[in-house]
Amino acid sequence: MRAPLIGVSTSITVDKSPERAYVNTAYLRAIQAAGGIPVPLPPQLDAEALATLWERVEGLVLTGGGDIDPARFGEARHAATDEVSPARDSLELDLVHRALEDDVPLFAICRGVQVVNVALGGSLYQDIADQYRDQYRDTAGSKRAPLRHSQTEPRDRPTHAVKVMGEGTRLATIVGALELEVNSMHHQAIKTLGRGLREVAWAPDGIIEGVELADGDRFVVGVQWHPEELVARDAAARSLFAALVGEARRRATR
Repeated sequence: MRAPLIGVSTSITVDKSPERAYVNTAYLRAIQAAGGIPVPLPPQLDAEALATLWERVEGLVLTGGGDIDPARFGEARHAATDEVSPARDSLELDLVHRALEDDVPLFAICRGVQVVNVALGGSLYQDIADQYRDQYRDTAGSKRAPLRHSQTEPRDRPTHAVKVMGEGTRLATIVGALELEVNSMHHQAIKTLGRGLREVAWAPDGIIEGVELADGDRFVVGVQWHPEELVARDAAARSLFAALVGEARRRATR
């Protein structure tokens, strides 16, 4: 059985010359290690090129990167919002809707999970440290500062725990655990959930770390951490990519 083609969204340089589309190689290696063939989908694709590639891919990974334009969820821009690319936003929001319409397995990572949420009508904390600090209370009800979600440690080093909902969730079935140690490289996060999504994993401060479609028949899974950086040391990270590629392979044989 041939390896399925997995579309991979790319970052794009903002206000820099020459303009570049690029993707961290950790994504490409993780997909290949799971048995898939990564196919970059840069924002510079025209409509015909995108349509041609979309007909051929059997799975989709939405990658991390810069911030989403807050106008997409009806808010003014926060001072900390950065690296906004209208072209990337347009492409990735379109890819979410294509994946849902065509039942293409979708795995969203970091910015990717935020894109899925916004595509389905949800909103974001534009800066956790500023906008979430008044929301977080510890178990005794005392106000506390949220976790440091943008780590300075090496990218492949876990820095906080995530609790996973066990009963009836695709994420728990995939990772085989109710608590994971994860890395953390984001300053934005889900605020209000998009239509049809349910939250299925959380950081200790309550930030949503995992979502999936409430419609469990379709493979749409998103995590706020970066499993592509953890595959060398973490079975749960490998399982996430293996699950996506497995679903893509099944789709290719339908």
